[in-house]
Amino acid sequence: MPYYEYNGGNRGGFLSNFPSGVKNILLVNILAFIALLVNEQKVIELFALFVPTSPFFKIWQPITYMFIHGGVWHILFNMYSLVMFGMVLENVLGTKKFVTFYFVAGIGAALTHIIVQYVLFNMGALSEYRLLATPTVGASGSIYGILIAYGMLFPDSRLTLIFPPITLKAKVFVWIFIGIELLTGITETMDGIAHFAHLGGMLFGWALIMYWRKKGELWRH
Repeated sequence: MPYYEYNGGNRGGFLSNFPSGVKNILLVNILAFIALLVNEQKVIELFALFVPTSPFFKIWQPITYMFIHGGVWHILFNMYSLVMFGMVLENVLGTKKFVTFYFVAGIGAALTHIIVQYVLFNMGALSEYRLLATPTVGASGSIYGILIAYGMLFPDSRLTLIFPPITLKAKVFVWIFIGIELLTGITETMDGIAHFAHLGGMLFGWALIMYWRKKGELWRH
């Protein structure tokens, strides 16, 4: 077989090398980001996540919010993580279970964030204006779910940070992420980031992996 016909002669471009779940999620995020650049106010108003008592809330927002991002670095980090870890998970779980996992983690993150917002409001730590008028966007809940799933399935695989340049096992990275999100969420040291949504994505992701593992349905057949 000639070299240029490797992989069955499939020369469909860069995205053709991605499994279908990751590829389609990536494309929808890119298209949504382009739409955001065209009309940010309308996209945020319709598709970002608002609490259910907000006049801006729409029934589809717990799903659509995870495809909207608040800036270039926001979408780059999430899509980079999706490609790096999501491709591995999809190859292990299969496309159907991977896509199910992605949405369960994302919706779970939204649910967790909404509950925490109401708790903070009832405690007097959040004003009514911030409760009703603050949108939440981003795939981070799903991405953090993917990260914990990767740590559960490949706990001893070694990952290296760019900065600082240290190498640790995946399971250690997961605990570090949990600790950072929990600490910053409680202390509100990084305002404007939905830390408990991240933790919610991890919690629901963990629960789904545990459920599939108990049922003997975890690995791709």
